[in-house]
Amino acid sequence: MWNRQEQRYEMVTVEVENPPESLTVSAESRGIGCVVRWKDRPVGFFMEALRPGARLERDQIAARILKHAGKQIMAEAIYEELREPVGHDEFPPLDIAICTHGRPEALGRCLASLKALGVMDATSRTRVLVIDNAPPDDRTARLVDGFDDVVYVMEPKPGLDFGRNRALQESTGELLAFLDDDVVVDRCWLRGLQEAWAANPDAGGFLGPILPYELETRAQIVFEQMGGFGKSFDRVRFATSLPESPTHPVGAGIFGAGANMVFRRDVLERLGGFDDALDTGAPLPGGGDLDIFYRVVRAGCPLVREPMLLVYHEHRREYSALRRQMWTWGLGTMAFITKSWRRDPTHRPKIRRWLVWWLSYQLSKVLVPFLRRTRHRWPAEMVFAEIFGAVIGICGEYDRSLARVEQIRRQFA
Repeated sequence: MWNRQEQRYEMVTVEVENPPESLTVSAESRGIGCVVRWKDRPVGFFMEALRPGARLERDQIAARILKHAGKQIMAEAIYEELREPVGHDEFPPLDIAICTHGRPEALGRCLASLKALGVMDATSRTRVLVIDNAPPDDRTARLVDGFDDVVYVMEPKPGLDFGRNRALQESTGELLAFLDDDVVVDRCWLRGLQEAWAANPDAGGFLGPILPYELETRAQIVFEQMGGFGKSFDRVRFATSLPESPTHPVGAGIFGAGANMVFRRDVLERLGGFDDALDTGAPLPGGGDLDIFYRVVRAGCPLVREPMLLVYHEHRREYSALRRQMWTWGLGTMAFITKSWRRDPTHRPKIRRWLVWWLSYQLSKVLVPFLRRTRHRWPAEMVFAEIFGAVIGICGEYDRSLARVEQIRRQFA
């Protein structure tokens, strides 16, 4: 059962090659969130509830690393032996777009993490674009002025996918990355993208794990215990078929999330960019990433998940905000499904099977947790928030959104 009193988990990092003698939980914490690295490469993440002041000795740390990241460490060791060295001069020009709306504090932290990667150096072949989407004030513009070699673009039409499409128009790089303004990039992010591109030059896009930036509140802990944005460190190439998934690629959530994604620019242009009627902000702040993942794979362009392409995301701190997020996830998912049902009739049998699976999966979270590998019972209010959002989504939300964005286009024509 969920402990409603649990609050802060301490974020720690353990390097397998040089593990600490011990880890001691602070008096203010009720557990740890541990990032596991091997030769500096991120290879795993786990959370564990522990009493304040608890101490884990080296052998206990090793046992947990083996349990949660042993397979990934072995896979990385093999990959390290077999991979070809990446020539930096061979890597294509890259644009990194950050679409933002009225959050200069979070944006500043994201830009600082990119600056630490060296992507803003004069010799870099990477550009950073800040797309200020329907800004409420000039704080973002003033912030960007403080960063050399960051391009500021104002997009007046409100809506995340309007911002993403503006980034696509402004981009000149062969690759175009999208980061949410509330993420911090890991120090291996760029190296991971370079290696993934070298190994998969035909890929249409690249995605990576998204870990929590902090675990300071109950809402943040609960979200990660429910799975978060996805933290698989398996290196996977998603082609047009996936034998173990009969509904692939309808379940587009298995690929990753829009907070951390990279595409070949020509693929996005060929597909007509993002759907403006998805990820519009309130009342439909979702579905745009699911839609573009689905369309890229359906176009015959593989998506590659690269474990080093890692970012840390600042999750919702308030429980009510998390509940609304789950509602919007259901809403956006079913808006995307409605569109796919109409536009891709050949995949309707897969969509139908996926809908049956999705409802069964949602109910299993609270009714039959013993059927799920985690054996955790999810908070019922979160599950039903997502289901209620899905009901609204499948009952005409995509059509309502199409009408809203058409009105927005006329307003800003």
